[in-house]
Formats: sequence, structure tokens, C-alpha cells
Amino acid sequence: MSSSARVDYIAPWWTYWLHNFPHVNLRLQSIENTFKPQDEDYQQSLMFLFCVAAAGLGLNLLALAVYLSCLCCCRRDEEAEETKKPNSCCVTWSAVAAGLLSCVAVGVGFYGNSETNDGVYQLTYSLYNANHTLAGVENLVMGTMGGMQSGLKEHLSRLDEIFATRGDFVQTLQFMQQMSDNVIKQLLGLPDWEQAKVDLAAIADQTAFVEYYRWLTYLLILILDLVICLAACLGLAKQSRWLLTTMMVFGVLTLILSWASLGADIATAVGTSDFCVSPDKFIMNQTKDMVSSEIVHYYLYCSQTLPNPFQQSLTVFQRSLTTMQIQVQGLLQFAVPLFPTAERDLLGIQQLLNNSEGSLHQLTALLDCRGLNKDYLDALMGVCYDGVEGLLYLCLFSLLAAGAFCTMLCAIPRAWRQIANRERDYDDIDEEDPFNPRIRRLGSQHVQQGNLHSFCSYSSSMGSQNSLHPPAAPAASAASATSNAPVNEYMNQTALFGGNPRYENVPLIGRGSPPPSYSPSMRATYLSMTEDQMRHFGEDFRA
Repeated sequence: MSSSARVDYIAPWWTYWLHNFPHVNLRLQSIENTFKPQDEDYQQSLMFLFCVAAAGLGLNLLALAVYLSCLCCCRRDEEAEETKKPNSCCVTWSAVAAGLLSCVAVGVGFYGNSETNDGVYQLTYSLYNANHTLAGVENLVMGTMGGMQSGLKEHLSRLDEIFATRGDFVQTLQFMQQMSDNVIKQLLGLPDWEQAKVDLAAIADQTAFVEYYRWLTYLLILILDLVICLAACLGLAKQSRWLLTTMMVFGVLTLILSWASLGADIATAVGTSDFCVSPDKFIMNQTKDMVSSEIVHYYLYCSQTLPNPFQQSLTVFQRSLTTMQIQVQGLLQFAVPLFPTAERDLLGIQQLLNNSEGSLHQLTALLDCRGLNKDYLDALMGVCYDGVEGLLYLCLFSLLAAGAFCTMLCAIPRAWRQIANRERDYDDIDEEDPFNPRIRRLGSQHVQQGNLHSFCSYSSSMGSQNSLHPPAAPAASAASATSNAPVNEYMNQTALFGGNPRYENVPLIGRGSPPPSYSPSMRATYLSMTEDQMRHFGEDFRA
């Protein structure tokens, strides 16, 4: 169809872009890009696009496999602390990039999913509305024909018996019967909308069903992507190798889902764009066996210059009703005074004609092209604008998600290896080092199991000793004596002053060099203990 003929609908530029995608069947033969969903070659051309996405998935997985193989086989020797920092920064920035890409992808995916859902909802709403219009036309036609065939016939039969002696009145009744037959003939000339109504309802129901599960599936995929990204970041922060390994497996599965959704979205977008470029041609081909092309053309274009294909039938209908009403008025005026029993049937015919005239007005309004043409344009706008645009955003989401999870899958093995290196370096610490955290924890547990006096009991006992005096030995000799104290005495003092090996005020007994934060009062208290007090508190403070 020429673009000048269409004023209200112009296909968006992205539909032309998608429409120009190469259409190749599975035999690698180029075919026409005309929308033919029933054609096998056309279906294969859409499947070919899905296969292209599958090939992209294969290349992506192959590249990841090669990268992981190189990472596992080409292990480096242990490096200095300075050379480890760039690798750590690389892992950190890779994780940040993967997180940002995943967040952007999820945002784009939510927008695209919402846009596609809005477009499909507008399509189904328009289909249901058009189906309601066609059902109204069918009900009015059937109701009017039923009234003419049954109700009017009964009234005319009784009036024919009443007016049997008056030939002029009988001729009037026969003329009214001819007008009734004429009305029925015009109504039968209208197209049968029953088949079209059923088709529209079935299309709308099926489309709504498929769209609901499509929307729900994408919502779950979006939530899954976000959860995997957050769990991977948590695993990097906690340095949990099992969590990182689990997220790596889920990342591969999500990568496969991303490429699969990309193939499905691009195939759907191309097929929909083929329809949006020339929708009138496809609809006329689909309805040529049900409705005449003149009627379809009238509803698709709805121009004032186009003749109304129902105008003649509606005009004959209106004139027939008017003539019958005039005849009834004449019989009421001249026949009722002579035949009073005929008044009831004449009033019944008059009521039937009034109802038929009301149905005629409603039928004229429903058959007007503006209602169905508006539904048609709304459906096109929903599918070709919101629907295809949403599919393009979903394609972008799939690409961004694939990139994010590729980055994450590249960063997790490096982070896993760095965590393993840290644990190996931690295991290489000298077991005899008194500052080894593992030795401190074991020493603290050993001391807590012994019969140690608490620091509180020690302080209270010190307070009750009024005869406590500084020893006679000089401070230098005391320092010399404490410098040779064993390590386990340091651990005893550690447990004595709270059991925390990192407590700064714990005196380093036997080391001769207390830390700068060593409390002088605590040192003086310890040095002021006599031999009797040492024996009183047991072996805990024996040098």
C-alpha cells in the first residue's frame, strides 16, 4: 500500500530496519520478506535468526572455555606483594563492571518487558473491542430478522382474518408483507460476521495467554539476573569459594538463557516488523474468503471519499420501515373504527416497527467505519510501536546481560585463585611464632581450661594486701628477670587480662620490650608482687 493512502498510520523506522534483515531459510536460500506466517520457508527464515543467536552462544562459550583453560594451565609463580595488587585491582574492577552492566541490563529489561506488555495489551483490547462491535451487529441483525419473520407475520395473519371482508385493507396488509420481506432481504445481504467474530476472539484469547507467560518468564529472568549478581558480589566480599563456584554455575545457565532470549526476541521482532510494514495487504489476504474486498477496504482506510458498501441496504431498510409505518397509521385511522378488534394487532405492529427503527439506527452506527478503523489503528500502534520497541529493548537487555555474565565468569576464577593463594600463604606461617593468630587461639583455649584466677579476683586480693611493698631488687634486675620468661607465661597473662591476644594493655612478660600502649600501673603492679603472693596465686605468675 502506498504511504500517501495511509494518513493515520505510518510504520516506525525501526520496523523498516528490522524488515530489511536478511531472510534466509535453513537451506541458506534467500526468500521474500513478506509476512507469511503460514509459509514454511518464511518460518524457517525466522528460525534462522534464532540459529544465529545459538551460534553466538556457542562462540561465547568457546571463548570462555579457552580463557578458563589458559587460566588453569598457565599458572604463574608466586609473586611479590607489589605484583599482586594489580591482579586484585583487575578482579575488583571486573566485578564492578559486571555489577554495573547487570544493573543496567535489568533496568533496560524491566522497561522493555513493560513496553512489550503494554503493546500486546493494547492489541488484545482492540481485538476484544472489535469483536464486541461485530457481535453487536450480529445481534441487531438477528433480532430484527426474528421480529420481522415471526412477530410481524403473526400480526398480519390475524389482521388478514379480521379484514377478510374488506379487500382494500387486505391489499394494504399484503403490501406490508412485501415491505417486511424486503427488509429481511436487505439484512441477509449484510456480511456474516459470525466467523470473523470467532476468529478475533480466538486470536485475542491466545495472544493474552501467551503474553502473560512471556511477561512472567522475563520477570523471573530479570530477578534471577539480579540475585546472581548480588550473590556473586557477596561471594567476592566474603571471599567464599563455594558461593563463587555456585554463582559461576548459575552464571553459565543465565548466559545460555540470555542468548536464547535474544534469539527469540529478534525473531519475533523481525516477524512483527514484516507485518507492520504492510498490514493492510496481509489482512485483505486473510479475509478474502469471508468478507468482500470492498468492505475490508472500507474499514481499513475509512476515508470520506470511499463509498459506504452498506449505504444502499440501510437506505432500503429505512424506506421500507417508513412505508410500513405510514400504512399502519392509515389502518389505525380508517380500519379501527370499523374493526375495533384490529387495534391491538396494529399497535403491536407499530411497536415492532419502532423497535426495528431503533435497531436500524444502532446498526448504522456500528457499521460505520470509524469504530472498527479506530480499533484497527490502536492495535497497529500497540504492536508496531510499543510492542516492537519493547522487543528491541529486550534484545539490548539480553546483550548487556550476556556481557555482564561473561565479565563475571572471567573475574570469578581469578578471585577464586587469589583466595586460594591467601589461604596457602596463611598456612605457611611459622607454627612457633607466638604472634601467629592460630597459636594465640590455641593458647587462649588451653589457658581457659586450666585453673586460673580471674583478673577480678587478682585485683581484689591485691587490694586486701595492706602489707604490699615494692621489692628490694632494682628495676633493672627485674627487667632482666622478666626478659627470660617463657612464652606460655605470656599466654597466661593474655588469658588473665581478658583472653584477647590483641589486647594492647596486656604486659608482654618475659619479652623485655612492652608495646608503647603498655600501662605503667599494670607493670608496677606486677613488679610489686612478693614471693609469698606468687605462691598464693600459684604457678600463674611464677617466673
